[in-house]
Amino acid sequence: VQLQASGGGLVQAGGSLRLSCVASGYAFSSYSMGWFRQAPEKEREFVAAASYWAGSTYYADFVKGRFTISRDNAKNTVYLQMNSLKPEDTAIYYCAAAFGSSGAYDYWGQGTLVTVSS
Repeated sequence: VQLQASGGGLVQAGGSLRLSCVASGYAFSSYSMGWFRQAPEKEREFVAAASYWAGSTYYADFVKGRFTISRDNAKNTVYLQMNSLKPEDTAIYYCAAAFGSSGAYDYWGQGTLVTVSS
């Protein structure tokens, strides 16, 4: 099983980035996908999730209206479109997979660093 996240980088406040996470080694369409983040010296926190059937999406309050999660089951890929970025969005962003709607994330990617400058 492998989750390969990419798309991070340095962006100015107000800018946008699109993260991608390509999955392999398991039945992607049977797993809900989530994005989490961890800022320096802070706990990891939930950002967004897309159900395995792509019918439902969930967001942390602090990203609602700014971030959009989507998935392409044909490409085994989940995306996180991040707009109106703020310096407090600076963190390592991780993608993760949870079987069905279990909410238990079994597989994790290596993370991609997002840095938002003020």
